[in-house]
Amino acid sequence: MSSMLQAVTDREFDGVVETSTVPVLVEFWKPGCGHCRALMAELERLQANRGLSLLILTMNVDENFQIPAELEVSSLPALALYRYGEFVRFIGGLGKQDEIVKQIEGELNSPTTSGSINPS
Repeated sequence: MSSMLQAVTDREFDGVVETSTVPVLVEFWKPGCGHCRALMAELERLQANRGLSLLILTMNVDENFQIPAELEVSSLPALALYRYGEFVRFIGGLGKQDEIVKQIEGELNSPTTSGSINPS
């Protein structure tokens, strides 16, 4: 699946998430999942709107098993929120970017190790 979002593998995951100075959203998806494609399109718009205040990653569960198993991902798409390298929670009611933002607003507007996040 072609995307402007950064794809991440099991092997890269911890390093990318732990070194991020901004909140990280991870979409767990697989090819052939229509809902996954729809969510990815919304996440691309969200990434374009939020710029450097949010890092959005994608993980193909057909190619990566360790992280989805650790998180007990049981349905797709799944969207997980991380902050300071730690899992915060799954985001439910996946839909339009404004619905996603409402659920993570506190994480987007609270200070980070490098200062405040200024959402657009």
